[in-house]
Amino acid sequence: MTVAHPGLTVWFTGLSGSGKSTLSLAVHEQLCATGYRVQLLDGDEVRLFLSRDLGFSKQDRDENIRRIGYVAELLSKNGVITLVSAISPYRSARDAVRARIPNFLEVYVNAPVEECERRDVKGLYKRARAGEIKSFTGVSDPYEPPQGPELECRTDLETVPQSIERVIDAILVRVG
Repeated sequence: MTVAHPGLTVWFTGLSGSGKSTLSLAVHEQLCATGYRVQLLDGDEVRLFLSRDLGFSKQDRDENIRRIGYVAELLSKNGVITLVSAISPYRSARDAVRARIPNFLEVYVNAPVEECERRDVKGLYKRARAGEIKSFTGVSDPYEPPQGPELECRTDLETVPQSIERVIDAILVRVG
C-alpha cells in the first residue's frame, strides 16, 4: 500500500567517498519498504543518462546541478520523496535549487577528505593527487560546505545505521 504524503527533495551533498550514495540508497530502500513514493537520483547515474554532455568545469557542474534540481522539483511537485545524491560542490548552485523547491531538506554528509580517501574504492583520490584527474573536488577543486543544512551526518563519527535513522527521522517530520 502506498502512503499518501507531500513531496520532498532530500539533497545529500558532500565529498566523493563521504557516504552520500550509501545513505541515500539505504534511505530509499527503507522508505520504499514502508510504502512511500520515493525516487533516487544518484549523481553518477545522472551524469551517465542526463548530463553526459557535461564536463567538470564550474559552469558544467552548475549546469548538472541545475538539471538534477529541475527533475527533483518536478518529482517533488508530484508527491514524490526525491533523494538526490550528488557532490554538488558549489554552495550557490545548491542554494539556487533550494530556492526553487518549497519542501527541501539539505543533508551534509560530512567526512574529512582523509577519511574519504581511505574509503576510495575507485582510486579517484589517488589519481587526482597524481594529476591524472583534473578539477577533482576536495583535491584540486573546492568543495563549499553548506552553511545551514537541515541535517549534518558526520559519517566518520557515527555509524551508517545511526546516520540512516537520523535522515529517516528528518524526512518523516516533513512528510508524516
